[in-house]
Amino acid sequence: MAKNVRVAAVQAEPVWLDIDGTTKKTIDLISEAATGGADLVAFPETWIPGYPVFLWSYPVYQQMEFVARYHANSVTIDGEAMTRIREAARENSITVVLGFSEKEAGSLYMSQAIIGPDGEILLHRRKLKPTHAERTLFGESDGSGIKVIDTPLGRLGALNCFEHIQPLTKYAMYSQNEQIHVAGWPCLGILGNVPALSPETLMAATQTYALEGGAFVVTATQIMSDEGARVFPDAQGGPTPVYTGGGGFARIYGPDSRLLTEPLDPSQEGLVYADLDLSLIDLAKNSVDPSGHYARPDVTRLVFDNRPKTPVLTPGELSGELFAPLPESLPEAPRTPVA
Repeated sequence: MAKNVRVAAVQAEPVWLDIDGTTKKTIDLISEAATGGADLVAFPETWIPGYPVFLWSYPVYQQMEFVARYHANSVTIDGEAMTRIREAARENSITVVLGFSEKEAGSLYMSQAIIGPDGEILLHRRKLKPTHAERTLFGESDGSGIKVIDTPLGRLGALNCFEHIQPLTKYAMYSQNEQIHVAGWPCLGILGNVPALSPETLMAATQTYALEGGAFVVTATQIMSDEGARVFPDAQGGPTPVYTGGGGFARIYGPDSRLLTEPLDPSQEGLVYADLDLSLIDLAKNSVDPSGHYARPDVTRLVFDNRPKTPVLTPGELSGELFAPLPESLPEAPRTPVA
């Protein structure tokens, strides 16, 4: 495992509703990050084909045109777009954490893939529960995607957007000794003055993840330009009705919650870089390790079912651990005798 790791976070605009254009831009950014010396490059939530801002901007009956285009430009895990991106990771010898809308049959999922420097997919996960209006377009996942993996760079994991305010999901990640975390976000703050969706609130949640988890957090975000907003026009052909511009807040936080990068302007495309010294995690966790020495399992514990779930079971899958029930009650935690 590498002790020092150079990482890059993407702050850029996708080619909205265009799988081919955004795939090309992805490959260019992978090459740029590698040229900048990065061992890892992180992309935003649903980077391909861009976050579906139309879900929040239009009544349902006006969304159908965009829904059809969104399906047509979403990524299949074994399709041409993913193959090209995997080849770019291999050619540049860089780990890529990609956010994308994944199409499987007639359903879409808000997915992330960790692609190793040899081009192999090390982790393929889906957002556990899409947020609010997202549930009209995307399906849910299961606990198998709440996972931290071993890589030559360290123990690596990823979550999307409002998964960073789900306390139990975060705790399941912390318990797996995550060292480098990728936080994928869409454009922040472009949907008007909603406090829960403000950049300040969402960056505070991301920074809190670094502090609680004792991990480095690589935050990637999209931006939306005036031209991009006109892909989703209002009745007069102007930008999407609630568009406020910008939205880029790429950041990298240390395990003590310190900001390690100089922010770009919210409307500026680019990469932010940081060199991570993984030994600093031990110092951070020496003070606070919520799933380790700072835990109180005799008071509160998390029940975490990380088994994959499918809507159809074949006869060979009807036995064994896949169908094993969870216990109705939990055993008592051992207690230290009182002297």
